[in-house]
Amino acid sequence: MARSRTPKRARRKPVRPEAAASGPLRLWAPWRGAYLRIAGKPGRECIFCFGTLGARERRRRLVLCAGPLALVMLNRYPYNNGHLMIAPRRHLASPELLERTERAALADLQATAVTLLRRAFNCDGFNLGANLGRCAGAGFADHLHWHVVPRWDGDVNFMPVLAATRVISQHLEETYDLLEPLFKTVGATIS
Repeated sequence: MARSRTPKRARRKPVRPEAAASGPLRLWAPWRGAYLRIAGKPGRECIFCFGTLGARERRRRLVLCAGPLALVMLNRYPYNNGHLMIAPRRHLASPELLERTERAALADLQATAVTLLRRAFNCDGFNLGANLGRCAGAGFADHLHWHVVPRWDGDVNFMPVLAATRVISQHLEETYDLLEPLFKTVGATIS
């Protein structure tokens, strides 16, 4: 009696994100070009250092709130919808250089940002942290800032894994329009 043989299946190698990104797939993100042209160049203007701004300039810079000690702005190159950056007004590179009042204002602003993002986006969680120094990933290493990134259960889908790509489902201007009214009342509390 002849034995029936089932052909062995070839074992598939898992697709690595870097392999997927090197293939023919493309995701066009021309808005990143402006950042890439200036990233790491000496003498570029600090995005966190500015005086009093009118409404049009605040919107252009994505500034949601700016008090005398600290500020909140949307990240122009977000990891997720509602990705905020919180910074002291003084141009400092590290937290030990902050005065006690600045540390208190920044901590209050981080807690307030989480509350307002939760209200606006119904988030399930957050990533909150700072990158100190260029080698740690800071795009603006000379001006200390914290990132507040809203997260949702299941938001890590197949795109970052298979295509090394993040999907941002809301335009920055739409996010600004949603959050700006919520942050209007915050300015007085961070002085």
